[in-house]
Amino acid sequence: MTFEENSGDNSSERMESVAKALEEVLSSALPQGCITVGVYEAAKSLNADPDNVVLCLLATDDEEDVALQIHFTLIQAFCCENDINILRVSNMRRLAEILGGVKPGGEPMDLHCVLVTNPQSSLWKDPALSKVNRFCRDSRCLDQWVPVINLPDR
Repeated sequence: MTFEENSGDNSSERMESVAKALEEVLSSALPQGCITVGVYEAAKSLNADPDNVVLCLLATDDEEDVALQIHFTLIQAFCCENDINILRVSNMRRLAEILGGVKPGGEPMDLHCVLVTNPQSSLWKDPALSKVNRFCRDSRCLDQWVPVINLPDR
């Protein structure tokens, strides 16, 4: 059962609102250098400084990659252990559009795992991040530990 099924009539509006907030978080974190992209890079970052991670996104394009699912399970467990909010994101194409989609060398980025970290200068007080974090907290109250957000096409 998903968050949408449990939260009544405003659920689609709320999901759209959270998706927009997530886009805002990613768009504002990217120029600040507060995005870590890739399963391996995310694992290294989580291991080095888990207290600096404010959000973990796990993205899938509905493939049945067993190795990727094992990585997701381990990352989810680590995030739960360290009180890091997690979202499962559908629509990897839209996620690639938001994040630029390619590395400087021209090869595509591994967008299966994206971490948002705090800027080094100060604690990040972003209303969009607060909205996403509140959504994650509300989802956990409904026993949905990894809620799914669909990023709408533009």
